Parts: sequence; structure tokens; C-alpha cells
Amino acid sequence: MTSADAPIERPASAATPVVEARGLGRSFALRTPWTSRLVDRAAPRRIVAVDDVSFTIARGRTLALVGESGCGKSTLARLMVGLDEPTQGSAWVDGVDVQATLAGPGDAARALRRRMQMVFQDPYASLNPRWRIGDIVAEPLLEQGLILPAQAPARVDALLASVGLEGLDTRRFPHQFSGGQRQRISLARAIATSPEFLVCDEPTSSLDVSVQAQVLNLLVDLQRERALTCLFISHNLVVVRYVADEVGVMYLGRLVELAPRDDLFATPRHPYTRMLLAAVPDLKGRGRERVPVLGEVPDPLLPPSGCAFHPRCPNANERCRVERPALRPSGAVRVACHAVEEGRL
Repeated sequence: MTSADAPIERPASAATPVVEARGLGRSFALRTPWTSRLVDRAAPRRIVAVDDVSFTIARGRTLALVGESGCGKSTLARLMVGLDEPTQGSAWVDGVDVQATLAGPGDAARALRRRMQMVFQDPYASLNPRWRIGDIVAEPLLEQGLILPAQAPARVDALLASVGLEGLDTRRFPHQFSGGQRQRISLARAIATSPEFLVCDEPTSSLDVSVQAQVLNLLVDLQRERALTCLFISHNLVVVRYVADEVGVMYLGRLVELAPRDDLFATPRHPYTRMLLAAVPDLKGRGRERVPVLGEVPDPLLPPSGCAFHPRCPNANERCRVERPALRPSGAVRVACHAVEEGRL
């Protein structure tokens, strides 16, 4: 990546979505001390991590989800690949219901797992420190029955070469590699089964800037070569502008804006999106005061009534305080904001 300000251009893709979320939601029960349950008769409490999220991703395209920490991005990523069970809605990959299929017969579940892979935020935590790199990369191939054990060394060497590593690295352990090299190993393992859908959960946040550029370039090259459909999770808007085709902005578990990348960065609609973009340093805007992100994310145990963003929004009115906005189309953009709907913003 020579410049993070130069976004990737990709050809238009087919209109039929490969990946789809339909009203996805996930809540977690909080453990209540037995004394509170017995003495105070405290009712069980639940925290809503993801609430009624819907989107589609076309083949070969990348949807990036952004937002402050705790907004539900990673939980949504886990829902999309079946690592968590939704409490509402469903996730679909190429017309297949992810949760229903993974809970069904073994052959169908195994075939679906082969088509979906995930790259996690911390490459060291996601690699078994007791295994050699050759065994780590070969594991999904052997588990899926795609190769015989005798074929593993040649396939592993080819996969490592595709991410810029050497065959001699197969005998080494994860602790013998740098952070960027470990993330390359994670990518090699993720593409081993030739997946169609790849979820990247903050894959560069634990790396320094120069290594981030290398990993992002590698990811973009792999996507082009293999026609991967990607869900990219990040809080870094500069990275998102480089890799994404479409951007979804999440706040307190809900999508508040969903737009093509160029539209979102040129004319953000939602006040929260504007606030995030205003806080990004701009080397071209010398002398322009940097606007900090105002306020803090509300306690998800006590979410605000109406629009969850209204306590921090300079454009909020009484309707915002009592009525939760729906995600409505506005041209090529979908935005959940009463001010936009009423023409006040």
C-alpha cells in the first residue's frame, strides 16, 4: 500500500448477493449473584450486542463495518460464520442458512465450513504455540479431507509462498515470527480450503503501520486472485477507505448508515458518521482544527430511549428521544436518522 488515501478500485460485481444478514441479533444473559436472586428477587438481565442488522455483500466485494469499541462489530462477525448463535434473524452464504446448516448433518456442515473462514485480530492468540507452522496451515486441509497426509508438505509450501513466506518456515513455531508474519500465516491457513467468504476481524490493529500496509496489500491481492467475498471489521477509517467497497457504520449494536465507500467519505449522512470522519487526521487540511469524538458510548445495560445516539447528537430533537429511527434508503445510502429523514441535516 503506497498510500492509504488511494482506495482500491474493483470492477462492478454481479447483483446477486453471496452473503446476507437478515435481521441478525444477539443478546447475552448476565450472571446475577444468587443473593440478589434470592433476597432481592432480581430478574435476569440481558445485554443486547447486535440488534436487527441486515445487509448483503456481492461476490468479490468487501463490506467494512466500523464503529467505536463495544458497538457489536466482532459479535456480528462471529454470527456470520456460525461461531455464535443468533437470538434473532439469520445469516446466509450463497443461499444457505448458516446456523441451520451447521446444526444439521455432518457432510453439509463440513462443506459450509470449508466455504467460510475467519482471520482474527491477534495472530499470536489464534495460532497454537505448540504446533509447527506446517501443521497449523495443513490442519484445515487434512480435517476437511482435501488432501492426503503425504500431499501436505507441497500444499503448505505453496500456501506459504502465496503470502510471501518460505517453505523452510514450516518447521518453525509461531513465537519465532514477527506479528506481521504471524498474520500472514493466519491468512495462509484461512485460504487453504479455497473459501468463498472471508471474515477479517481487525486483522491489522495489533500491527505497526508499515506492517499494516504489507498485510492489507496482501489481503487485497488474495481477494483479487481468488474472488473472495469479504466482511472486514475495523475501527480505522483510513484502512476502511483503502479496502472497502461498501461501509456500514455501527452504533450500540445497530447499523446507523450503510453506503458505498465513496459516497460515505464524500457526503456522510448520519451525525455519528460525520463525527467519526471529523476526528480522522487529515494531512491536506493544514490549519483545520481536529474535531474530537464527543461523549461516550452509553451503557448497553441502560441504552437510551429512542435513537441511541441522541445524547451525543447536536441535531437531536424530541422525536429522537422517544422514537428509534429505522434504516431507510436515501438514494444509494441507507441511514437511520430522523434529522436526515426530515431534511434537517
